[in-house]
Amino acid sequence: MEFIDLKTQYRNIKESVDRRIHAVLEHGQYVMGPEISQLEEALAARTGAKHCIACSSGTDALLLGMLAFGIGRGDEVVTTPFSFFATAEIITLLGATPVFVDIDPSTYNLDAKRLSHAITTQTKAILPVSLYGQCADMDAIVETAGDIPVIEDAAQSFGATYKARQSCNLSLVGCTSFFPSKPLGCYGEGGACFTSDDELAERMRMVRNHGQDRRYHHPMIGVNARMDSIQAAVLLAKLEVFDTEVQRRADVGARYGELLQGIVKTPEIMEGSASVYAQYTIEVEDRDAFQEEMKRRGVPTAVHYPEALHLQPAYSSLGYREGDFPVAEAAAKHVVSLPMHPYLSDEDLVSVAKMVAESIETLRKHSAATRPELIAG
Repeated sequence: MEFIDLKTQYRNIKESVDRRIHAVLEHGQYVMGPEISQLEEALAARTGAKHCIACSSGTDALLLGMLAFGIGRGDEVVTTPFSFFATAEIITLLGATPVFVDIDPSTYNLDAKRLSHAITTQTKAILPVSLYGQCADMDAIVETAGDIPVIEDAAQSFGATYKARQSCNLSLVGCTSFFPSKPLGCYGEGGACFTSDDELAERMRMVRNHGQDRRYHHPMIGVNARMDSIQAAVLLAKLEVFDTEVQRRADVGARYGELLQGIVKTPEIMEGSASVYAQYTIEVEDRDAFQEEMKRRGVPTAVHYPEALHLQPAYSSLGYREGDFPVAEAAAKHVVSLPMHPYLSDEDLVSVAKMVAESIETLRKHSAATRPELIAG
């Protein structure tokens, strides 16, 4: 059983992928070829944003967004402590300081109710993460932010909706990733930024290409963050089946929820939102033991993420301690992700749920045997 089945996906779209890649090999424009503008147009149309700026990774998408706002030394960026490391890493690389806000235990996203307490005169941006494929509570975050720009880290949520609007178009700038395991993934590294602000779009395009506005003329400092044409070709092929895959992900997520109800804590989707289920993440009491039980039954699992960012050694200088963000810390100890992809068969889905139930029951019995006080009566 595959945790994410990219091989079956390829077989399903092989003709289109091969044809599009072959076209790149024929025209020979491997960087910023015509596929880039075609992809940007298609992605912008899908999200409803005026501009899409394709780039070389989701991490670089965050970099483009922050450099476009001039974020740097002495600035603060408010974000979540429960995310992939790149979210905070880019803030630090620019010389700014990540300021963490604890998460909502029901969605694992930044808790909008706690946001105002973290905003200071040094706050240059708010960076919420739409984790596991579900959008953060973006309207509440944008309202609390006021004039402070909000950049959605939508690395895991391209294709998700929030109040009938698309992720990546819920704030001034949205950034996503096309890493192969993402809901829309290429065959290497890729990412994109989205905005409806003309000036920001132009700045991000310049940053993407060494700060150039025309060849060898550099109004600003930038980086090499261009997407290659082959990755754009792959994404164009995958877009042809993306709606079908998003629907299948929703169906798999809903069925998991039915089968696992009352057995483990399952994802909670906000009213008015639709998750794209980049991961299907549950909570269990003894994660290590649970993963061993699932492995013994032939079911792969993964942990996203085992340590909150404020407790990472790289951030020891910020002075945070264990207990500062108890919700994020608890999540890091208990979350575990199950196989989730649009090619997961109904038979395998039911089998995974059965193995989860069996594993939980085995652990319960073991706990009762080693701790007699837990036995009923």
